[in-house]
Parts: sequence; C-alpha cells; structure tokens
Amino acid sequence: MRSRLVVALLALATRLSAQEPVDQATIARIKDEGLNRSQVGELFNHLTNVIGPRLTGSPAFKQAVEWSEARFRQFGLANVHTEAWLFGRGWTLEKLTLEITEPRYFPLVGYPEAWTPSTEGELLASPVYVGDWTPEQVRARKSELAGKIVLPWRPQTAFITQDRPQPTEHQQPVRIGAPPNVGTTGPVERREIGALMREVAAAAVLHPNQGQHGTIFALGNRNTPDDAVPSVILAAEHYNLIARMLQAGVPVKLRMNVQTRYYAADTNGYNVIAEIPGTDPRIGDEVVMVGAHLDSWHSATGATDNADASASLIEAARILKAASLQPRRTIRFALWGGEEQGLLGARAYVQQHLAGDANAQAREKFSVYFNHDPGTGPIYGWYLEENDAVGPIFDAWLEPLKDLGARRNIAGKIGSTDHLAFIAAGLPGFNTVQDYTDYDTRTHHTNTDFYERLKLDDLKQAAIVLATFAYQAAMREEKIPRAARPVP
Repeated sequence: MRSRLVVALLALATRLSAQEPVDQATIARIKDEGLNRSQVGELFNHLTNVIGPRLTGSPAFKQAVEWSEARFRQFGLANVHTEAWLFGRGWTLEKLTLEITEPRYFPLVGYPEAWTPSTEGELLASPVYVGDWTPEQVRARKSELAGKIVLPWRPQTAFITQDRPQPTEHQQPVRIGAPPNVGTTGPVERREIGALMREVAAAAVLHPNQGQHGTIFALGNRNTPDDAVPSVILAAEHYNLIARMLQAGVPVKLRMNVQTRYYAADTNGYNVIAEIPGTDPRIGDEVVMVGAHLDSWHSATGATDNADASASLIEAARILKAASLQPRRTIRFALWGGEEQGLLGARAYVQQHLAGDANAQAREKFSVYFNHDPGTGPIYGWYLEENDAVGPIFDAWLEPLKDLGARRNIAGKIGSTDHLAFIAAGLPGFNTVQDYTDYDTRTHHTNTDFYERLKLDDLKQAAIVLATFAYQAAMREEKIPRAARPVP
C-alpha cells in the first residue's frame, strides 16, 4: 500500500512541477540586477569589518540593528521598524592578556567565554592543574586553589577534524568529528566546573577546546552569575602545553588580565523588520517572509555565521525594489537577534504575531518563511522538511537558477536555526542548503570567522536565490502548501 502511495505522489509531483508557473522574464531581471549592480559586497564588508562581532545585547549588535534599518529605508522598503523582546544584559570584551612568563615567555592564544566577568586586575600566578582530581579532592584542597588560575581538564586529545557531509535526500546534516570533550573531561563533569570553581574561590579558569591549528570555539551563557569565575578558552595546543608542564613538575607562571563590561541599561533584544507591500487587492495582505539572524558570537566578525546571510537578505530586498517589481503578496524581511542563544528573536516574533488563538487569522494569511543560515558558499536549494507538496514547486523555481549553481532541494530536515520557530507554529518554514567546507572545523562559532571566508560571487548568488523565491512565492496563485499533519 505504501509503495503505491509513493508512486502516486511521485507522479503527482512530476505533473505539478511541469505545471508550476515560473516567471522567466522577471527572474532574468532579478539576475541582471543582482549580478551587474550588486551592493552585497559593501553590505557584507560593513557588517564584518566596520561593525564586527554582533553579540546580542552588545553595543555593536545595536549598531548593526540601526545600520540595517537605515539600509532598508535607503533601498525604499516600507514599514521599516524594530521589535523588542526581553533578552538580558549585554557584554563586551575590553582587554585580554594571556602569557606564560615562566619558565620562558610565550604568548597564548585564547578568548574569554561571553558574559564572563573581569579578573581582579592583572593576575601573575602559578596555575594549578586539577584535571585528575575528583570534586571531593578539589574541595579538600580548596586552600591550594583560592586565588589561583585553575586548569580543570585533562589535555585535549580529541578534535573536530571533519566538516559535516552534505546530506542525502532524507538525511539531516550532522556534525561529524570528535564528540564533545572525548578524552578530555576528568573526574569533574563540565556542568560542575563553574560552581566548583566559585566554591574554591579560584581567580580564573582555563579551558581547552576541540579546534585545531589555533581555532577556538568560543560561546558563553547570558545568564552567567555575577560571582562567576572568569573563564577563558585556550587553543588546545596551548592548554595542553601548560597542563603537561605542570604534570611534569615544571614550575609555570602566567600573566592574565581579562576586562569585560556588562550593559544593563537596555536589556532588550531586537529584530529588524521591513516590507515590500503586496499589490493584489485579494491577497495583498498575505505574507511571504524571508529571514536571517543578524547576531553573532564574539570572538570574530561572524562572517559565515551569519553576516553573509544578513547581507544577502538586505541585497535581495534591494534587488526587488531596484527592479521595480510589484509582488501580489507582501514580502516581509526579518533580521533576527538572539539566534545564537536559542532562536530567541524568531521565537519572540512568532509568539507575538503568529502563535496561539489570537493570531489564527494571521496564520491563515501567512504563506511561507524562507531562512538563510548555516553553511558557506552558494545556495544549492532548500531543505523541504519532508513537505512532499513543496518539492515540485521549489524544483520548478530552481530551474532558471541552475546556471548559478542552485541545483538541488533536499527532502529532509535541518535543525538549530530560525525556521524552526515557524514550523513549531504549524507554518511552512524552509532553510537553505549550502556547503559545509571548513564550516564546522574552522569558522562556525570560532575566532577565525572573518571576511576572507566568503566569496563575493557566492553572496551575489545567494541574494538572487532569495529574491527569486520570495518573488515567486508572492506571485503564486495559492499560498505555499503546508506539511500534512500525521494521522493520530
């Protein structure tokens, strides 16, 4: 029975793909504007090199919000505004010194965790290695750790060495490589370390990470308590150097100074919203939405995660306006904050505008959400989230973009990004398929995620794909089909 159903669906998909209208002339105009008069390079440069890291709640994030609003207005979009939601205090790093001073001078590569507090001025101290101690031993020898720089992990021996593969038709992309902290955690569990270091009054704590060649994966917790011990992530090779010298009985001294600042005057996060209003009297109030997260982590400039997508989204909006297109439905653009802390901006938007009984009419008028996030390189297509009905539609829309490398939609799902907020509300949400070369091993949430990681031609292509799909969805006679709900 199931095999007959699959055959029938495939036959239907083939017919629908052949029938799905594709506005070749308008797509040619979109491509001409996006290839020959692109501004995406300037947008990307400003986000990465001028504004820099965009940790939600930080002054740089708010600068990015204001700049994005200004660009949308400059390009002629309507209803440009920000929407606030409760986030918590912001944070920035103001000074960092990390050095071995004895037995020989050696500068260290490291980065503080976000929201870590400052050290009490400059520390010049002998570090203590406790990677083999149990929690009970740590507490029993508290006097040896008070005011010291503590290394609570064994030397890092497992690394992220491969990027996730491109998924097959129904597979989700998964990160491959070393599982978290394999061969590294000692008797003390990671979740215990913060509280244990506070208990023994350590002056600072150093962590290794799973990056190689100086790559540091630096994140942090916005709910870090005020009395937390300052926490710095070292390049694995440098952490291991210190740990092994201490294990060998070599006296070591470190100079360390971490100065950070909290921002509590405004504890909101922000989304930036802009529109091209629909022109059809019948369906003009229906919405096609395109989004990307504007925020980043703090140790680099967030180029691949997610300045490339933010710049391409703004450029897609510019292309549609510059080409003087008049979509039937409203095309709404969103730049989210707080994605890195749990899709907070997108979830706040959905909760306010689309979720629950009070927003039933808005859900009825919502067609589709397109999200641009993880990966690098050009957009290959879309993860279809096992929504069989959209496959032939999106396949047809990719056809005129194949010369730009957009060639394949994938039936399966992808997680951990903003389209999930829309799917949770029962709405169609789709994320781009991209390449993962050097993404998991070198750039994703790391200190190497800089401007050089992207190619201008890929940014141009992404903007054209976003503009094309937004326009086609806005012009389609029907809204985008919703995924069939499982039968109880």
